[in-house]
Amino acid sequence: MLDSDLAELYEVPTKVLVQAVKRNLARFPADFMFRLSAVEFTALRSQIVTSNVGRGGRRTPPYAFTEQGVAMLSSVLGSPRAIAVNIEVMRTFVRVRELAASHGELAKRLSELEEKTEALSLRHDTLAQNTRAQLKQVLEAIRQLMTPPDPPKRPIGFVTEEKSTKSKGARAAAKGRKS
Repeated sequence: MLDSDLAELYEVPTKVLVQAVKRNLARFPADFMFRLSAVEFTALRSQIVTSNVGRGGRRTPPYAFTEQGVAMLSSVLGSPRAIAVNIEVMRTFVRVRELAASHGELAKRLSELEEKTEALSLRHDTLAQNTRAQLKQVLEAIRQLMTPPDPPKRPIGFVTEEKSTKSKGARAAAKGRKS
């Protein structure tokens, strides 16, 4: 995402966002942020067509941020929205760590159960061959259930109130047509 778009989403002027980035360059390695080349900037300007904003629009190439750079911006900006985003990012990291720990514990217990079952079947050959195969299938199914599904791809960024209101109105209109 471009710096001007992120500035709008984080509710700060682009100038403030760029200044915060320049003051914290160590937090933005090349895989978090880069500056558009002169060729890319020219192509971008030709797509936008107009360059208004005050006296002639933007004169320097914008910064482009990756997903990690967008998250890092929330920690260097001081707007209320940036602070709220940073808090949610931290809470998400904690939730992911808790999920990983619980899956790790479950995997460990499952392995222990499998080892005990194998030891039992070796000692007591009374378990039928198909019973052992069924037990292995159950253990494999549990392992597959432990693997979290790929999360749905969501767009990066925020939904502005204007977009949110439009989409609610479109949903209401669609419901009205179905009735």
